Amino acid sequence: MAPPNTIDAGLTHRHISAPTPSAKPVYERNYLAPEFTIKEIRECIPAHCFERSGFRGLCHVAIDMAWASLLFLAATQIDKFENPLVRYLLWPLYWVGQGIVCTGIWVLAHECGHQSFSTSKTLNNTVGWFLHSFLLVPYHSWRISHSKHHKATGHMTKDQVFVPKTRSQVGLPAKDKTVQEDDEHVHLDEEAPIVTLFWMLIQFLFGWPAYLAVNASGQNYGQWTSHFHTWSPIFEARNFTDVVLSDLGVLVTLGALIYSSIQFSLLTVTKYYIVPYLFVNFWLVLITFLQHTDPKLPHYREGTWNFQRGALCTVDRSFGKFLDHMFHGIVHTHVAHHLFSQMPFYHAEEATAHLKKLLGKYYVYDDTPIVLATWRSFRECRFVEDEGDVVFFKK
Repeated sequence: MAPPNTIDAGLTHRHISAPTPSAKPVYERNYLAPEFTIKEIRECIPAHCFERSGFRGLCHVAIDMAWASLLFLAATQIDKFENPLVRYLLWPLYWVGQGIVCTGIWVLAHECGHQSFSTSKTLNNTVGWFLHSFLLVPYHSWRISHSKHHKATGHMTKDQVFVPKTRSQVGLPAKDKTVQEDDEHVHLDEEAPIVTLFWMLIQFLFGWPAYLAVNASGQNYGQWTSHFHTWSPIFEARNFTDVVLSDLGVLVTLGALIYSSIQFSLLTVTKYYIVPYLFVNFWLVLITFLQHTDPKLPHYREGTWNFQRGALCTVDRSFGKFLDHMFHGIVHTHVAHHLFSQMPFYHAEEATAHLKKLLGKYYVYDDTPIVLATWRSFRECRFVEDEGDVVFFKK
């Protein structure tokens, strides 16, 4: 998961040309940080919204797994059609459909990582490990780093992912210095739509595994940082067993894929698993990118940040009723999720209705069409200033 202003670790080496001096963005002018206490926020939500049901969670898993199985079985019939045009039409339908269903399965595993799936830690971690391992996610490793993300969302030096680059990090001169054309090599080609589309493709297909493998878009720890090795600065010594267990789950799935490739061919595994897996990557990066990368969102530095302010540094959107349902509400109830991550997803929509009333202008919902919102955030959210207690994205 790596936005254009933060993707690194060998995926890109983008050059950002000097911006034209202008007034502060409208979102930055006269911004006042919210003053709500977490107690005030919690009290505005009915108590039953925090109740977790393992049975209800397992029912959602059963439904999603049933859909995935039915799609898989249906796909086994595609190559039996003699007409190649029919096959060329049906395979993409399977890939898109299975990618959507498996993204929902990923979200349920994510619920397990937050312990919002049930009241049983053992059930949560068992279900989460199986589901995430199936999707090549190191369950405990990501659970640990994701918890840190929730505890420091919007913090410039402690957040774990989608950390904005600063003006100096992208190679721009200091804000108060005059930019000379001879001193600044302007790359006009990077502003071309085709170039933007290329980097979007790289981000949406490979940003998620790049984050897991090399911490792309995460904090710069000055050393190789990965979710797959036990000495990563993300983890503490007590996390050793969890990291090993997470790696084991991914290795088991990789082993099954390699075995299947030998038994049935790599092409078969590609059609049934790899392409849908890439679609899952696409949805995950698109969803999380749009939740945390927007011109309206502030980022805070030490001394100004607190938990509730950081939790409000996210955007609710809608992908349409069908996708919102299939993704278990993770798109349009993300503010509630960041405030109370142990609240089960099936109560988050009701909680959001109450939060809107209390938070007012500090509740951020964006109804910009998803394609346009993605394009805007990709083009306009390039960097933040090196100084300032509260900073906003600039282009």
